[in-house]
Amino acid sequence: MGMRNISYLDIGAHHPTYLSNTYYFYLNGSQGVCVEPDAALVKPFAKERPGDRLLNIGIAPENGVAEFYVMTTPTLNTFSKAEAERLVSYGNQKIERVEKVRLRNINELMAEQFGGAPDLLSLDVEGLDLPILQSLDFSRYAPDVCCVETLSYTEDRSERKLTEIIDLMLANDYFVYADTYVNSIFVRRPAWRNRKGAR
Repeated sequence: MGMRNISYLDIGAHHPTYLSNTYYFYLNGSQGVCVEPDAALVKPFAKERPGDRLLNIGIAPENGVAEFYVMTTPTLNTFSKAEAERLVSYGNQKIERVEKVRLRNINELMAEQFGGAPDLLSLDVEGLDLPILQSLDFSRYAPDVCCVETLSYTEDRSERKLTEIIDLMLANDYFVYADTYVNSIFVRRPAWRNRKGAR
């Protein structure tokens, strides 16, 4: 889209470089906010991405405190008890510990950290992506690009595409620019029409 020095909000950041949807932009001079509720995963961010702001909290439709389930595989950590128990049922995961973590509303966070919407939203929160997006005030805080995990995780090959997320984004004036099967990349239609070099 011809954008430079973009701002990003990476929710469920997990690791500063590994499987990161925002690390490329950081390497190219952009900065943003990374949200990671697992305190054990926070330390590497200070070393690898000192220019970013890291928040050791969770994002949810409402402010508060919730139980955070830390799984054997940290990429599967979740605030959803049902999701954690479903993962355990496959036999390869355990709930290693349960922590109390502070939650922030996504709209309040965007207003506080960006004064509006960031250019890019990366969202990967194992089972709660849809409720977070449903709580987003798209009239005030619509990022130009959103990368969202839209495939359910399973270990028995029963995964499904989360079409309800896609439908929600389409209803809020986005289109699917690309899909990696696991993630869908949505672009806001007005931003695409006004992109640099568009005719």
